[in-house]
Parts: sequence; structure tokens; C-alpha cells
Amino acid sequence: MPPTPSAWTSTELRHDWQRHEAQALYDLPFADLIFQAQSTHRSNFDPNHVETASLLSIKTGGCAEDCGYCSQSAHYNTDVKATKLMDRDAVVATAQRAKDAGASRFCMAAAWRNPKDKDLDRVCDMVSAVKDLGLETCATLGMLTEDQAKRLQDAGLDFYNHNVDTSPEFYGKIITTRTMEDRIETLARARHAGLKVCCGGIIGMGEQVEDRLGMLMLLANLPHHPDSVPINMWNEVKGVPVNDTAERPDPIALVRMIAVARIMMPKSVVRLSAGRQYMTDELQALCFVAGANSIFIGDVLLTTKNPQSDRDANLLDRLGMTSRLDDVSGKSTAALPVTASAQADMRASA
Repeated sequence: MPPTPSAWTSTELRHDWQRHEAQALYDLPFADLIFQAQSTHRSNFDPNHVETASLLSIKTGGCAEDCGYCSQSAHYNTDVKATKLMDRDAVVATAQRAKDAGASRFCMAAAWRNPKDKDLDRVCDMVSAVKDLGLETCATLGMLTEDQAKRLQDAGLDFYNHNVDTSPEFYGKIITTRTMEDRIETLARARHAGLKVCCGGIIGMGEQVEDRLGMLMLLANLPHHPDSVPINMWNEVKGVPVNDTAERPDPIALVRMIAVARIMMPKSVVRLSAGRQYMTDELQALCFVAGANSIFIGDVLLTTKNPQSDRDANLLDRLGMTSRLDDVSGKSTAALPVTASAQADMRASA
């Protein structure tokens, strides 16, 4: 006889979640679900602190993958233009501004299926330089070999991001050029190399609640829970197939998903990532109560909009929550640079 949802402890690390258990959690009366999620959160984190990170596209567009949600895929006619890998000094200058604006972690993203070794040399140089600024470092570069993962770790990389995107059942409806197994293998290589893993997914692409829970089960049943779990709401992108199936999640459904993620992965940081521009302050506050404890700051995430840091600082201040934004109070926190391709994408979606 499986335990009832109320019988699960708030500190128990499990890797054997069953479908009926995840569904039972999700279906709890809202107050009961939030109480359990907040209790779990308090057992593992400061409930009044939010981690702040910044994300930069160091190589935009022209990706060989056919991810049906992505503005950077070469398979679709979007307004994002392919660019070359950024210069190291420009990346470091951006990272410094991100730190000055209140970020504690700096994430570098390149639109590749997998990095070439000559490009990885340059990325490793960027990682080392950003690390020297006193920031945590994160990269998302596509699939990695074992040697590439080790080289990134040697360069000072803290986290490797490689999302599973959705459930195994829904995955084939949005991506055909890379299998779910490919993603799991890259996660294992990053972990084996000593890197912390950042792995989550996207909701609002036309998947059902069962798919969202299936994604959480996949993550929670990995040999090690991801250190960070980003939850993205899909942003509208012209010219990609997901436009035909996308449906923005009900706000309460989003909060339920955050709460289930917190309970199933009690020691993982749960990040509200893309899509926060669609969320009211009240919805974000509910997500924090449900166990979310990380956000991206800055005006742009890769090629999509993001709430300005001034708005974030104001919200967290009203909630009595702390973050590194407190350290830069009074400074301008919205001056992170925007690439030309990101500006074009923002104009197109405005």
C-alpha cells in the first residue's frame, strides 16, 4: 500500500516516484498542497531568500536541432539571425554588469547541437574569466562528450544546464533530431565530471498535466536530483510549430506544478525561468510560497523578454524576501546589454 501524500516526509530524497503518487500530490486540495510544499521548502532552504541569476546568449541562432519551440532553430523562419561566438572580453564585461546588477550566477548559452573542440577552448576561457569575477558559472552548449565535460569543469564551470524539456511521452512531438536518451547521457557525463546539473523543462507547448508530472517524475527519478530545476513557460515565437499547439497554463496549475516539484525534489533549487513577463506579481508570490526560490534577472533571456530587475527588486521587497538585489539597492539594475538579434526578437513579439 503506497503512502498517502501527507505521509511523505519533507526531507526524504526519493528516486522511485510512481505516476499515481505524483498525481495524488497534484490533486490535493490547494491549501494542503501548498502547506506541504512550504513545509518541505522550510526544511531545506531559507523560505525568504531568492537566488538571482543572469543569462547571456554567447552564440545565437543557426542551431541544427529542430526543437519546435525554439526561435534559434535553423529549421524555421524566425526573426532571429545567426551570430558568431561572442568575444571573450565582451562576455566578461557583460558578466561584470550582471554582477553589478545583482546576479550571483552567470549562465552562458550557445545555440549548438554540440560544441566543436575549437569553440570549447574559447568557452572554457570565458568560464575561467567569469569565475574570476566571483560569480557562479553555468553553461548550456548542447550535448557533451565526457572529455568536454571534464574540460569545462577544469575551467571552473559550476553548473551545466541541459533541459529534458518535457515528458518522455510528449518529447517526440516537439523534437526529432535529438532523443531523450541523448539528453540523459549528457546529464550523466556532466555529473560524472563533477559538474552540478541544472535541468528542467517548458510548459505551455500543448502538453497535458500528465506530461508535466511525467517530466517531474523523470527528473526526480534520476540517480541524483538536478541541483537546479528551471521551469519555463513557453514564450510566443513567430514561425515555429509549437505556435499551433501552445496554450498558456492556468495560473493555479502552474503553482501546483511548482509545489509538486518542490516536494518531489526537496533539496533542488526551483527556478522561475522564461515566461515571468506573463505572470502577475501575485502569481509569482504564490510560486515562491509553493517552493520556487530562484529567478533570472535582466531584460532578456536569450531572445525573449524578462521582467526588469527593478520590478523584481520591488516585488521581493514587498514580500520581505532577500536576494543579491539587496546588495545593489539604489543602483540601476536594468542595464544589462541586449544583443542585436534579441532586440529584433523583442520588436517582433512586442
